[in-house]
Amino acid sequence: MKIEVLYLEDCPNYLLAMNRLRAVLRREGLPADVSEIEVKDAVAAKAWNFLGSPTIRINGLDIDPDYRTVTKTSLACLLYSGGLPSEEMIRAALKEARG
Repeated sequence: MKIEVLYLEDCPNYLLAMNRLRAVLRREGLPADVSEIEVKDAVAAKAWNFLGSPTIRINGLDIDPDYRTVTKTSLACLLYSGGLPSEEMIRAALKEARG
């Protein structure tokens, strides 16, 4: 399973989202091998199809199904419902990735 977290260095939600992701991975008994990718500029944002910080993808798919068809890139914070991606959203994406 390939997990990527794309982020902006100064995003206040990045580390909180990482902590939540790692906690869910631990509880699910899954390896916590997560690639952290800092997006530094608009060129990188376009290359990564970066929607905002933090963007979490599992096997190339955004954990939020609503964001999977969005193509507009952004160098801003990404606000999920409730601010951070919920544990339920993360678990659902992990379950989807496992088939």
